[in-house]
Order: sequence, then structure tokens, then C-alpha cells
Amino acid sequence: PSFIDNAPPDRARFNTEMAAIAFAASPVVGTKLATRNPRVSRRTRAAPTTRAAASTTTKSISQTFVDLKKRNQCAFVPFICAGDPNLDATEKAVRILDDAGADIIELGVPYSDPLADGPTIQASATRALASGTTLQQVIDLVARLTPTVKAPIVLFTYYNPIYQRGFERFVSEIAAAGAKGLLVPDIPLEETKELSKICTKNGIDLVLLSTPTTPIDRMAKIADASNGFIYLVSVTGVTGARSGVESRVEELVKKLKTVTDKPVCVGFGISEEAQARQVVQWGADGVIVGSALVKALGESGSPEKGLEALQKLAVELRRGSNRDGAKEVGASGGGFFANLFGKK
Repeated sequence: PSFIDNAPPDRARFNTEMAAIAFAASPVVGTKLATRNPRVSRRTRAAPTTRAAASTTTKSISQTFVDLKKRNQCAFVPFICAGDPNLDATEKAVRILDDAGADIIELGVPYSDPLADGPTIQASATRALASGTTLQQVIDLVARLTPTVKAPIVLFTYYNPIYQRGFERFVSEIAAAGAKGLLVPDIPLEETKELSKICTKNGIDLVLLSTPTTPIDRMAKIADASNGFIYLVSVTGVTGARSGVESRVEELVKKLKTVTDKPVCVGFGISEEAQARQVVQWGADGVIVGSALVKALGESGSPEKGLEALQKLAVELRRGSNRDGAKEVGASGGGFFANLFGKK
């Protein structure tokens, strides 16, 4: 299945179908989804516990792209799932990615029914949930990271955890923790208005997605409503490393850029330096890599080996994301990584 940016107008039928798909795809049997009830206001949910804002000088996503454009540089946007193999390793991994030159970091909240994700990220989320990782722990992790991590953090989560917590509470808490963006793959364009308004009020960029099957008129609406950048899904399907990037991505990038001047970042299926370089040559403003990094971190035998594999791949992907003639951004991983493993 593809993303639901092309959601049908019959919302009741759509929600029923999505719930059925979610249960069928669930890697964690018995997890119950909340139904969406339009009569229940998200604004009536419990107010968040007061929390001091993170003392960070991290730039916004928009400012990050302004600075990248000045250097004629393309963004490297890595994704990992929080809690896999454990939260301590996740904290170290985010710092390694930052040290390797990530411009923006997507941090996934593990969820039992990740409809947009393929086997690698599904397995990662399952491991994280099995280890006891919760949404609150992920938010607390962001709060620990943002005072010292340069790259802005975008939380990637499905709709259900946000709905359960309440829009106001969820957004205000991630903003207080220092997150700069939010990506919700299973919320259609027509249902983003309230969430987008609350995000804007709290300084959070709500990033929307466009797919290969998105009609040009809808693509324009998605681009107009998206903040920070537009996430261009490169394939009709779920996440996962692939042997090559489809050539139609070049045309999709050009097509999207005819309706917007906002940054366009390409994700899904990019796993190697050469693939990242190809996407850059096709005119993308950012390269998003998830499954390959998730696999390196979570399937290497131990947290230590996973962090080493992650660092190596991140450096390669950063190199592949560089535009010709642009000044390279970030170190090769020597700083934090060397201190972590006692290397000089």
C-alpha cells in the first residue's frame, strides 16, 4: 500500500478500512487501536505537566535549509527508531549521527502497527516495544539530547499516540523537550488543519508527505500545507532498502518543484552512498535514509557493534548527500565516537 495522501472522501469507510489494515499488519498481536471520534475534542484532554523548555540553540528546520542553500548543500536526514536496541544506545546513536554531519534527525516513536514501514523498521519497533520503550521515555530522551545536539530533531509517529495523548498536550510536550518537527504518515491532508495550527503555535514544523501516485493538484495542496520541507516518498509501497532508486524520482522531484519553492527531501529505498548521490543529482534538497541505518544499529549482534556499523554507514551516506562544489558539513565521527569507544 502507499500513503494515504490520496484518502477517499468517505471518511467513515476510510477509517474502517485503515483500522482493519492496521490490525492485519500488526507485529504485536492484541494491541488495541483507539477509534477516531470527531465528537471528542483533543483540546479537552488533560493538560501537560509543566516542564522547563530545553536550553538549546538548535536551529529550526526552515533555518537549517536556508543555511544549506547558502552553501549549495543538500541535507542528510537519517532516521532511527527510539529504543532499539535500547534507549541508551539510541541516545548514543543520535549523537553519532549528529557528529557524522546529519542536518536533521528523524527519531521514530515505536508503534505496534507501522503501516508505512517495511520489515526492517517493523522489526525495530517490535524490539523497542518489547524492551518497554514508551512515548514518554522518547520525549524525555529528546529533552536530554537537544541541549547539545546541533541537528534539529523531527519526531516520526503515527496518529494514534497523538490522539490518545491529545493534540495540545502532545505538541506542547515535544516542543518543550526541544523537538523542531513532527511527521505523521497516517494522517490525511484533510485532517491536518487542527494539528498544524497547534504545531505552528508551539514552533513545531508539521512535515507532510507526497507519493508517486499523488495528483499534481493534490501535490500542490500538500506542499502548501507542509512546513519545514516536503517528504517525497520515492516508491509506491513501504519503507525498506532497495537495490536501486527508481528513475521516476527525478521526474517526481521536478514535478513537485513546479508547485512549491519549499525544500523537497526524498526518502524510501535509499541505503547506499551511490544512491544518495543519484538523488542529489536529480535535484533533491535532502536525502532521507531509514531502514539501512536501522538495520545497522539494531541487527549487528550487540549495541556496541551496532553503533560502529551505524557510524560507518552514516559517514558514507553523508558523503553521498554532498553536492558537488558544496562545503562538506560535519566531522567523520571522530569526536563523540572516539570518546565512546576509547579510540584516538
